[in-house]
Amino acid sequence: MKRDRLARQVVATSRLTGDFTLRSGRVAHEYFDKYQFEADPVLLDALAEQMAGLVPDGTEVLAGLEMGGIAVVTALGRHTGLPCAFVRKAAKPYGTARLAEGASVAGRTVLVVEDVVTSGGQVVLSTRELRDLGARVDAAVCVIDRQEGGAEASAAEGIALHALLTRTDLDGIGRAPAP
Repeated sequence: MKRDRLARQVVATSRLTGDFTLRSGRVAHEYFDKYQFEADPVLLDALAEQMAGLVPDGTEVLAGLEMGGIAVVTALGRHTGLPCAFVRKAAKPYGTARLAEGASVAGRTVLVVEDVVTSGGQVVLSTRELRDLGARVDAAVCVIDRQEGGAEASAAEGIALHALLTRTDLDGIGRAPAP
């Protein structure tokens, strides 16, 4: 599926307008309900197929961030054949008590996978934690970069952010009202 058609589908499926409090605490008047495109297996697969071209050479592990990045990384892994790690916001105090479940990240080149990036805060925090576990992380990919500082915050930490779609790509495509 072509990128412009994907953009239209993402907007039709997940773009809402209204007042939404973001992770940063800022209020936005548009919101991408990522769970809507992640819950559509055909659309998610098409997004992952296109994202596979953004995976840097030498990547050994894909690391999806809790919670939305988990669906994306699983679909992306299917298209790249790369093993996946599932990164929690905090390690559980029971069971394996790991921050990153699934594929081992220690000593490996890891690509952080996220769904929507706004400020880049979670990408930066999770990258620091993955590096503390011995991962080599210098890039991240996302479905949507809202172009609100995420790429700059990531770059300040030595992380190149690659987005399948940006806010610029999605501006001007029809909007859906909040439910």
